[in-house]
Amino acid sequence: MKKIIDFVILTILYIFIFYKRWKVKGKDTLLINTTMYIYLSFVFYFTLMPIITSLPFMFNHPYTPMNLVPFVDVTFGRGDFIRQIVLNVIMTIPFGFLFPLIKNKNPKLFKTVFYTFLLSFSIEILQPLIDGGRSSDITDLITNVLGGIIGYIIYLIFKPLTIKVLDYIKNK
Repeated sequence: MKKIIDFVILTILYIFIFYKRWKVKGKDTLLINTTMYIYLSFVFYFTLMPIITSLPFMFNHPYTPMNLVPFVDVTFGRGDFIRQIVLNVIMTIPFGFLFPLIKNKNPKLFKTVFYTFLLSFSIEILQPLIDGGRSSDITDLITNVLGGIIGYIIYLIFKPLTIKVLDYIKNK
């Protein structure tokens, strides 16, 4: 129930702010930006939500510092580390693919990696603040950036097709 409040807020923001701005820029821009918005909403669902109902309690629990030892769970065979690594890579592949389409269809790899890093870093820093039972991990940051790189490579492979589809949508 608490997560529904966050989705209602995200829907209101989309309808009254973003949809109007993106629609003016054309159907192709509306499609790509809306896709990214929906994707990021689900990323927040799995990593940060509930946010709104957690805000009053953000400072009512101790902040757990980030684990700064990369792949420590792998080294010591703790938990379901393979599943966590795979899910963290998969989570940011769409970002690595969609980001270049939003940014003039021609950003460099470094820019995509940088913004993937910022997204992941923000999530990792906010997780323990929003929910005292969650922690952040440098391994998640590394694997998220790897996912962004893979998404960017997929974008490069499918760039000619993607550009044709977007041009078709734009001119339709």
